[in-house]
Amino acid sequence: MSVHDELTTLQRCLDELARSVGRLEQRVGPGGLEIRRVRTDAAHLRESVALLREAASSPDAPKRPDLVTISDAPYDLSLWTDSDDEGLGARDRRAP
Repeated sequence: MSVHDELTTLQRCLDELARSVGRLEQRVGPGGLEIRRVRTDAAHLRESVALLREAASSPDAPKRPDLVTISDAPYDLSLWTDSDDEGLGARDRRAP
């Protein structure tokens, strides 16, 4: 399934959620804090999906970064000259 198809499916689900919240609000009444929170959360989801749709449809949308291959070959030991072992100090000295 493409991103566009997934976003369309998600939008349909959010439309159904909004209808369900509306029906529920009619039954329990609009004054309760809980129903207002549910309505607000559903509205935030709609806004987020709209932003996702906009980002997915823009031609200059950020592409997935290229993967960088890290070699399994051991590092050059000269990189570690004059380095300290964490908590132990330099290699040629004793730890405190």
